[in-house]
This record gives sequence, structure tokens and C-alpha cells, in this order.
Amino acid sequence: MAEGLSATLTQAGPLAVDAALQVPPGQTLALVGPSGAGKTTLLKAIAGLVPAQGRVAVDNETWLDDRRSVPAWRRRVGLVLQGGGLFPHLDGLRNVMIAQARRDEDAARALLAAVQLEGAVLQRRPQQLSGGEQMRVALARALARDPAVLLLDEPFAAVDRPVRRALVALVARLRSVSAAPMIIVTHDLDDAAGIADAAAFMVAGRVVEQGPDVLANPASQLNRWLNG
Repeated sequence: MAEGLSATLTQAGPLAVDAALQVPPGQTLALVGPSGAGKTTLLKAIAGLVPAQGRVAVDNETWLDDRRSVPAWRRRVGLVLQGGGLFPHLDGLRNVMIAQARRDEDAARALLAAVQLEGAVLQRRPQQLSGGEQMRVALARALARDPAVLLLDEPFAAVDRPVRRALVALVARLRSVSAAPMIIVTHDLDDAAGIADAAAFMVAGRVVEQGPDVLANPASQLNRWLNG
């Protein structure tokens, strides 16, 4: 039976992290906290992109424990970094196809259609795309890996408010495309409330509280921090 994502990670530096997260299958966790709290580092540790100790397990597969660490390229992670992280020399379609285990143009086009990109725009390189279009390609590329977990790092930070609203709605709809547990890092609590089933508040490398009521509870540490 699918168990979702379980991560308990520590890291001495360059940013100290000591955090634990649980995300059930098919649910989204908003990871919120001040700049420099370690949110991006935590995502990269789950993906295997930075060294860390502890345990990372997705469903019945262990990626990290005290005996071994599965390399990043073998972890089924759909990762969207700030700005999208697209390859500048590839057009939108090829940026998606490069993430596939087996190249399948029809499947890549279907994923791009799912994020509302079709036609001539698929032959444009990232510098020819708007910020919103770049993020849509990045989301399609993340799904192209058939991910066991989706990790989104500030996917709406570089776009204006109308595009942001459209992307928030799009990410919410991705639940119907992928049942993978999702973590989304965001500074915007309205975005978090519109997408997430639960929230985690991270400060100085530690997740100090998490759960479905963190955003709504005025007495939570997150809301006390927001109110100074």
C-alpha cells in the first residue's frame, strides 16, 4: 500500500538542517518559513542533490538510511527549482523529453497540453518564453519522470499576479495527473491555502510545526511569526 513520503534529515552545513516531514500519497504540503530557513536545502536533500544524513522513504522504497544513499538520478523525483531551471539550448518540447526514461514525443506533447501549452510555442527556447510559459514547461518536465514525489521550489515567485493565479490553479489540477505526494515551497500563504492539504513551518533548519491546521490556526507558531 502506498505510504507517501517520509523524510527525517540532518545536515551540518553549509546550512544546518534537522527536519522531519510526512506527506501522504496524493496530498500537498506547503513548506513555509523565512528566507534562509533551509526550505530549498531540504528539497534538494530529499532529491539527493546535496549530502545529508537520516532517512528518506517514498511508498515502499528507501532512498536514504544509515546503510546506503540512492543516487539522485535513480530517485524518482519531479523537481521544479526557482525560475524553472530549463535547459537554454533546448526548446520546450525537448526540455520535457529529456526527462523521460524513454523518449516519447506524443507523451511529452500530452503533458504539455495538460499544462495548457500546445502548438508553435513548444518549439521556442526558454529565452523566447514568458515566465509563466517557462514554469509550465518545468511542471511538464517534472511530470515526465513519472515521479514518486513532486518537489516545487517557489514556482510562482517570478511571475505577476494574474499569471500566478493561473499557475496556482494549474498546480492544484495536477493532483488529477499525478498521485505523487507534493511539497511546494512558497512565501505566499494565499497560494499555500489554495493548493495545500497541510502546511509545515520551517525556521533555522527545523520544521517546528506541521499539519492541516497550521495555516488556519491563529495560535500557531507560523501565524505568530507573521504577526511579529
